Amino acid sequence: MNTLAHAGGPGPWMLFFPLIWAAVVVGIVTLARRTGFGRGRRGPGPWNQRPAHGENSPIARLGRRFAAGEIDEDEYWRRLSVLDEQFGRVGKDGAV
Repeated sequence: MNTLAHAGGPGPWMLFFPLIWAAVVVGIVTLARRTGFGRGRRGPGPWNQRPAHGENSPIARLGRRFAAGEIDEDEYWRRLSVLDEQFGRVGKDGAV
């Protein structure tokens, strides 16, 4: 019988099992992140769009129209309340 091969325990190959499991977990996480799992679908609709802030946001365009006199104050506040529900408002510090 060859008892010397088993005298030292399972051997260094036993370290490969945790490495294989780590590779499987990293692969699953990478695949999930690339497919967008957990972030929701990015299809059409306001519930899947990110808030648009900046110069070309609907709220900024509305402000420019009001400043240019294209719409009156009542129309501005009515439209702004709708846009606040959909896109949110950006404060002076950039926070939503």
